[in-house]
Amino acid sequence: MTRPPGIALLLCAAEIFSMTGFATWAALLPTLRQAWRLNNSEAGLISGAFFGGYMAAVPVLTSLTDRVDARRVYAFASAISAIGLLGFAALAGGLGGAALFQAVAGAGLAGTYMPGLKVLTDHIEGPGRSRSVAFYTSSFGVGASLSLLLASVAAGLGGWRAAFAAAGLGPIAAGALVLCLVPVAPPTDLPSSAPASAFRAVLRTRAALGYIVGYAVHCWELFAFRSWVVAFLTFNRAFQAGGRGMPVGAPAFVAGVNLLGPPASILGNELAARVGTLRFVRAAMLVSAALAGLVGLLGSSPWPWTAAGTALYLVAIMADSSALTAAVVAAAPAAYRGTTMAVHSFLGFGSGFVAPITFGAVLDLTGGGDSPRAWAFAFASLGFTGFAGRLVLTRAARRSLA
Repeated sequence: MTRPPGIALLLCAAEIFSMTGFATWAALLPTLRQAWRLNNSEAGLISGAFFGGYMAAVPVLTSLTDRVDARRVYAFASAISAIGLLGFAALAGGLGGAALFQAVAGAGLAGTYMPGLKVLTDHIEGPGRSRSVAFYTSSFGVGASLSLLLASVAAGLGGWRAAFAAAGLGPIAAGALVLCLVPVAPPTDLPSSAPASAFRAVLRTRAALGYIVGYAVHCWELFAFRSWVVAFLTFNRAFQAGGRGMPVGAPAFVAGVNLLGPPASILGNELAARVGTLRFVRAAMLVSAALAGLVGLLGSSPWPWTAAGTALYLVAIMADSSALTAAVVAAAPAAYRGTTMAVHSFLGFGSGFVAPITFGAVLDLTGGGDSPRAWAFAFASLGFTGFAGRLVLTRAARRSLA
């Protein structure tokens, strides 16, 4: 039988494979927006559709892991994700088809990300669980980086359809890894209540709910940033003397920047364990909200300033990612761990659905994607959300303590 550390590494690898299509649309957004004559709101809708599909599927697929072998849920969802990506490659040709297949691919990720975490936490108990959760959630950033890089390389070799087709192979590999190599989890007490009662029980667990709210705000910033950062850097490149100030392509640079996320998340979780999770998360949210406003002002700045700003902002966003999820897992009732993760992921990725659309709408309303002023307003909207979320988290924590 695979030992717990081996299971953690295996699930991290599977998570990276499952995400090969996560950022394909973001990498190709500038090209396809022009080819399909989309405005920024429509491009944001396609970005958000991925998270809309995730949001619709995650309450069912993740809560199902309280009653069904999570490995089977994972393998089934991997097939759904592959269908969405391969369908995009073969059939998409505009707003409707692209949004549909993005939603299907997002629904597939809903059955791999949190169910994979459920598999992990079912096998690992004690002090090592928080660290294992940190490494697992950090693999999300590695997967996002490799997705950007794969999309850029595959599109360069065979066009955008080849990029989506290549992305569709990753989830197949992920499902096979988990189903064939991960052992069945030790038996646990099954919840005696109906699914609706399980969700009510989770919503009454205030210690978890406050951190779930914090995770939703984290996802709002993160997924809006990931959906639009390639387009933002492409704008900066065009603004700076025809792009001569940018040494590499935007997708390749963003892929490299995303690799800063996993160590930031892991180190953030370690620091949170030492200074207190709530204290650390509130500080990280304050810094990331402030940096959102700063990055928006750098749209017309020289390349080194813009590059440094986007990198710092990504690090700040990711700093509290693992700490938030580990706190929710620790606070979850054992019998409702899968349902707690479903609520956690539903609200988080629900924010991921709304945020890219809102970001694109702000761009359109304030001058469009060719205006430095519009980019400043769009990033300022992320900062406002971060500040508001920090206030909500603080209030929820005080109520929990009371």
